[in-house]
Amino acid sequence: MLRRLSLRDFVIVSELDIALDAGFTALTGETGAGKSILIDALQLTLGSRGDAGVVREGAARADLSAEFEVSPALAAQLRPWLEEAGFDTAELDERGGRLLLRRVVDAQGKSRAWVNGSTATLTQLRELGEQLVDIHGQHAWQSLTRADSVRALVDAQAAVDTTALPSTWAARREARRRLDEARAKQADLERERERLQWQIGELAKLAPQPDEWEALNAEHTRLSHGQSILDAARVALDMVSEAELNAEGLTSRAIDALDEVAGVEPRLVNALEVLREAQAQLQDAAHSLNGVLGHTELDPDRLGELDARLSAWMGLARRYRRQAHELPELLQTWQAELAELDAATDLAALERDVAQTHAAWLKAAQAASKLRKQTAPKLSEAVTAAMQTLGMAGGRFEVALTPQEEPQPWGLETIDFLVAGHAGSTPRPLGKVASGGELSRLALAIAVTASQQAAAQRGAQVATLIFDEIDSGVGGAVADTVGRLMQGLGAQHEGRQVLAVTHLAQVAACAHHHLLVSKSLQGGQTTSDIRTVNDEARVQEVARMLGGAVSDTSLAHARAMLDAAHTQADTPASAGHGPKRRNKETA
Repeated sequence: MLRRLSLRDFVIVSELDIALDAGFTALTGETGAGKSILIDALQLTLGSRGDAGVVREGAARADLSAEFEVSPALAAQLRPWLEEAGFDTAELDERGGRLLLRRVVDAQGKSRAWVNGSTATLTQLRELGEQLVDIHGQHAWQSLTRADSVRALVDAQAAVDTTALPSTWAARREARRRLDEARAKQADLERERERLQWQIGELAKLAPQPDEWEALNAEHTRLSHGQSILDAARVALDMVSEAELNAEGLTSRAIDALDEVAGVEPRLVNALEVLREAQAQLQDAAHSLNGVLGHTELDPDRLGELDARLSAWMGLARRYRRQAHELPELLQTWQAELAELDAATDLAALERDVAQTHAAWLKAAQAASKLRKQTAPKLSEAVTAAMQTLGMAGGRFEVALTPQEEPQPWGLETIDFLVAGHAGSTPRPLGKVASGGELSRLALAIAVTASQQAAAQRGAQVATLIFDEIDSGVGGAVADTVGRLMQGLGAQHEGRQVLAVTHLAQVAACAHHHLLVSKSLQGGQTTSDIRTVNDEARVQEVARMLGGAVSDTSLAHARAMLDAAHTQADTPASAGHGPKRRNKETA
């Protein structure tokens, strides 16, 4: 549950630290005082979108943090996710632990976030927040008339895999698109296939190989200059070693002449060594020249073959407007395109793909339908029971599952909320028969029921439930019932926490803890303040909420309401302590 919420320079809050306990906490205040400011701050901390407008005027940044106490069951569930994301889990063990979420938005609208001191993305904050808090807004009734919201609510209760249906539907749709496109373009595809086959056949005759073009040119150059190579090598060999007067013979004579006197004149030793090295190099050169002469052949037949193949390469390159060396790659590209066209024109294979993807979607849809059919009557019964206590005695709520003639992305049926306002009437679509006040009460009944069932499914792991003026449009005895519902929900499980922004005295009177939001002008700026009210201060606030000027009569009424509400309440163990408040003035 939420243990502490700290705000710095957020909207009209300068600095505020609120410590919260288990049970039902009511947030009240004058109209416009900013009763929803804590809810807004918490939603921002849990990853909702924020901009520069959340920064208090004149401040550099808004800094918000929320500290949660995590149950052992939730700690075990979250630890693998946190570790995979690289977040510190040192404070989570088999006994539970704590999580600290922080969000900073600067005056330019740039945002940063942290989880347990490590940087986090907004997506990660939202994923974590979904495991920690359930929030029901003051306009929750509006979603009851939207098909997607209704379906999402039922699917959440039914624990439907929300990834399987969209992914299998997308695969099914893509398979059908390919099949429809192939059928519509069959003639065009066949013509394109024939064209590619002909072009591939032309290139296949040549069978160009990678790097072959360079090798052909090198061999052609060598053969076409064969006679010149032989002539040059013959002349060089003569001059080096085979002519009557040659370099090797002259060098040998020079060595013989110096060799006789080198012992007498040391200065000739160096010249003698150089000549001997030159003689060795001339002998190497003669050996190489002999090799060239012995292995160079004039092969006019091979030269003719090379001329023909090079000509074929050039001809195809000009025809297809490519460089000659690009022909091997071009052949591979056309072969790949032909393979794709073969697949596109293979209607039987495409039809099999459609059947397979449809079967995968149908399996996911049938699994979703099974869960929905199991959940619908349970949800209908629970909401109907809640309606009886919310001024709609005899009314009936029904989750209607209507089979569809054609497959839909969300499954095999549409989901509608039907309501009968009184006994004996036929349930009809909620938006057509319910008034605004009834819609608000229905939204409250559904929110409370959904939270209770979700808690049962998840082992009460989501400990914090928030209701933001969801009780608007109700009053009188129904308001008493709403307060009792909130009170009971807060005391339902140890560690359960319910926060409700309310304008109803009956609801506030049932709260285990009471926070008062007020607004004042300080230093030319409007600031919002939140403080815990107990005893007489709480009586004063409840009396104000009853309407009109606070009088002895309204004070007496407020005391009676508070006494009645808490005489019957199952107050949680921590309720007696109340929320603690620490701000700059009292720190």
